[in-house]
Amino acid sequence: MKQILLVFIGGGTGSILRYLISRGLNNATVLPLGTLLVNVVGSLLIGFVIGLGYRQQLISENGMLLLATGFCGGFTTFSAFSYENQLFLKSGDFLSLGMYTASSLILGIAATFAGLYASRFI
Repeated sequence: MKQILLVFIGGGTGSILRYLISRGLNNATVLPLGTLLVNVVGSLLIGFVIGLGYRQQLISENGMLLLATGFCGGFTTFSAFSYENQLFLKSGDFLSLGMYTASSLILGIAATFAGLYASRFI
């Protein structure tokens, strides 16, 4: 039960923060920058947390549930990313579709590796 509560608290906190960031940024430009930002930052954070937890053994299993599974899982959003891509496809905006998809994947994966790398210096 404790583990479920940790995931719940982390996920709720991450979801609220994602909402606040996306609310302000997604309408500012053609691309949904809020979603892109939370997904890239979330990727960086999960890389860092996993590096600290598994590689450095500085975060307990419960801490991993709170931070990686809960917070990062609630903070990042694949469903919004998929929905926004569907909107680009539906409107025929293939340039935005390609730019958004490529930048999300490339930056997200690069951020995860950067987080893992940065965790080595703690």
